[in-house]
Amino acid sequence: MKGDLRALDVRNKKVIVRVDFNVPLSKDFQVTDDTRLRGALPTIEYLVEQGAKIILVSHFGRPLAKLLPDGQIDRNKFSLRHVVPALSALVGKEVEFFPDCVGEEALQKSEQLGSGDILLLENTRFYAGEEKGDPALASQMALLGDIYINDAFGAAHRAHASTTVVANHFDAAHKAFGFLMQLELDNAKKVQIDPKHPYVAILGGAKVSDKILLIEALLDKADKIIIGGGMAYTFVKAQGGHVGNSLVEDDKLELALELLAKAEKLGKPIVLPLDSIAAEKFAADAHYKNVPSDEIPSGWMGLDIGLVARVEYEEHLQGAGTVLWNGPMGVFEMEAFAHGTRALARAVAEVTKQGAFSLIGGGDSAAAIEQSGLADEVSFISTGGGAMLELLEGKELPGVTAILK
Repeated sequence: MKGDLRALDVRNKKVIVRVDFNVPLSKDFQVTDDTRLRGALPTIEYLVEQGAKIILVSHFGRPLAKLLPDGQIDRNKFSLRHVVPALSALVGKEVEFFPDCVGEEALQKSEQLGSGDILLLENTRFYAGEEKGDPALASQMALLGDIYINDAFGAAHRAHASTTVVANHFDAAHKAFGFLMQLELDNAKKVQIDPKHPYVAILGGAKVSDKILLIEALLDKADKIIIGGGMAYTFVKAQGGHVGNSLVEDDKLELALELLAKAEKLGKPIVLPLDSIAAEKFAADAHYKNVPSDEIPSGWMGLDIGLVARVEYEEHLQGAGTVLWNGPMGVFEMEAFAHGTRALARAVAEVTKQGAFSLIGGGDSAAAIEQSGLADEVSFISTGGGAMLELLEGKELPGVTAILK
């Protein structure tokens, strides 16, 4: 099968593994969340066991967008060397680091690797050609290894040099998906191809415009769509409701009505929150109250789904066979407005316990379920917000297509 890592002979081979080590760091450059490092462990450990020579490649932050005052790249702030201690501890052996990702010296370093050795190269985004998908940069990267493995699902929707273009230098017998990437694709298929019904989708987040394609794709597959977060108020206002200072995309009001009409025609309800937690200002210490979503006072803004909506949404989830959740129900980063998201997290965990397959679509949704302490009680949490969103919208991911060529 194309893309199957276990089908490749990796012993004593130099294996380039594109990982996603774009992890958060503290002020003293300590890794504060090792989720992405742990996500890469199965692939790394397998390659070590098989006696491969492992060359890890990743981006880290946006160094070219945040230059120093003199116009130079901040090579300390954006260096992947800060990841080495945490990664070494996780894999249980020393990970070497080299301060470049291409060039003659990097090539020499890769040639010196022994069986089971792990080498982490410097941030690919120190080169402008990375995000531009520069063929010359990709060619230099390809020289480093005999085999290419893409395990960076979170970057699979980008046609960058290290995620997509480099894969074109390897034939089907010398490239594959890493185990994390394969797991992401397999779980996405469970909500895309022959999902177990009833299929309930929960969509949140700030903007309708971010989710238009997803809503349209879901109208073909899901049985009902539950809407929360800031995007709900565009729908409420489109129907004539008063939403105060709530986040609204006025240029999407007509589209919201079209989506509602399409859903009604298909007999697949789009469920909006009957009430909201409205606040006087966008602040953690703001005064707030529970009001009908279509009667939010002037100057106030909806920052979470209300008490009635929480109960109603939980009821809509009862008996679900498949649940997709993409986007929080409110400003969950602020304690006062996190209760709606937590209530939905508990409800999703409960229906999962009853036999439903639940996929949490990465990004803020993943952060919200982690914050709720229920990460172990759902079926799968995606590591790639944007990539999973595009996959569920039905788009091809360049990083995936390049492996299957």
